[in-house]
Amino acid sequence: MLKKIVFMGTPYFAVPILKSLYQNGYNVSAVYTQPPQKSNRGQKINKSPIQNFSETLNIEFRTPTYLKDNKDELEYLNKLNPDIAIVVAYGQIIPKEILDLPKKGFINIHASLLPKWRGAAPIQRSIMNLDKETGISIMKIREKLDTGPIFCTYKIKIEDSDNAQIISDKLSKLASEKILDVVDDIFDDKIKPVEQDHRNATYANKIKKTEGKINWNKPAREIIGIINGLNPSPGAWFNFSGVRYKILNAKISETKGKAGEVMNDKLEIGCSDLSIQILEIQREGKQPQKTNEFILGSKIKKGSILENE
Repeated sequence: MLKKIVFMGTPYFAVPILKSLYQNGYNVSAVYTQPPQKSNRGQKINKSPIQNFSETLNIEFRTPTYLKDNKDELEYLNKLNPDIAIVVAYGQIIPKEILDLPKKGFINIHASLLPKWRGAAPIQRSIMNLDKETGISIMKIREKLDTGPIFCTYKIKIEDSDNAQIISDKLSKLASEKILDVVDDIFDDKIKPVEQDHRNATYANKIKKTEGKINWNKPAREIIGIINGLNPSPGAWFNFSGVRYKILNAKISETKGKAGEVMNDKLEIGCSDLSIQILEIQREGKQPQKTNEFILGSKIKKGSILENE
């Protein structure tokens, strides 16, 4: 008899993993995802990527607003009697009475090499910290966030041109491939989780929009880390003449100049040591543009000083 799997996830990051389980014949008996959200003006209801995918495949899905003290969900899962639950960026704390239900427990796929970067924004923090590598950790869930023992970790390099979206896609694909063997090994009792070294834990706090404001007095490499780590959202930005500009893509340049000064029509901007060259930029309220297109109609010219305040 096929083992029953409950899958809990919300963003697109989780979709390839659910798809892999489904396409490889695993019995995904139920899917949990965050409830649909209203858009800013309330005109549109936005379903999560996991809900959309579940609807496409006719997989039963549930969207409770909370799990703690939720008798209906506790009763449903108890009756379902799952063998294992897999959690991928679900977005809710799972209470102990539910954690105890599956025979093989709850496992989580976390987008970092634990115990480094526990928490909400591991991919962004890793890039912003200029880490050379990251990866996924497949772990057993405990009540306290991201502290459970680890079954396996898988590493990838972070290239200089990688942004948060690129790394997210790479890790999601990696997880979709590795989860199959790990689940099989858990069912067959061929693998045991190993306790984390909690002394080495670091935390990936939720990103604040204000963190995207560029301080040109920082080294060029740090600024590139912010640009890449916050792309696509919420983005790295600066102000010029009261208008906000988001930098979508940039690289380090050897040209040296005053911090915040536009040194040429290639949009090379001075930093505390070297400079960065902007490759793609977006003016507030406008479409993204490549530098050569942007510079034609922009007030930002050679000699302009970009604001730090």
